[in-house]
Amino acid sequence: MSMNTLEDLLVEELKDIYSAETQLVKALPKMSKAASNLELQAAFEKHLDETKVHVERIEKVMAEFDASPGGKRCEAMAGLIEEGEEIIKKDGADTVKDAALICAAQKVEHYEISAYGSARALAQVLGKESLVQILTDTLDEESQTDSDLTSIAETIHSDAFAEQDA
Repeated sequence: MSMNTLEDLLVEELKDIYSAETQLVKALPKMSKAASNLELQAAFEKHLDETKVHVERIEKVMAEFDASPGGKRCEAMAGLIEEGEEIIKKDGADTVKDAALICAAQKVEHYEISAYGSARALAQVLGKESLVQILTDTLDEESQTDSDLTSIAETIHSDAFAEQDA
């Protein structure tokens, strides 16, 4: 597909986001299973449910553009997921691994936040108000997940530090 217009660019960005989200749907159950902290497991499971909704939203939006959401692989998300998989494979103290999983998850969230923010900005310029609202809703959910992970991290980091001092 050529990118001659901002609408072309928006469609390409949405395809990239779709790929990122579908990859994440496969990765989140692994992260949840690898986490030892129950609150972290629940956060991953909650985000999995949200991510499935994000995928459905993008499929709906792409139909409005008369375009398929597939056909593109988000290499950035593939790399971020690979980092998470490396953490899962490592041996170590449970609390430290949980802290590492949160680091990996927040990198994913920050990528998603920037991707949705960029797509929303394009939709705003193009006057696609219904899409702006969908992207804003998703962006808010991604930001909330990042905030939730930060809160969980504060507890896990304290626990890991106390365990290493013991």
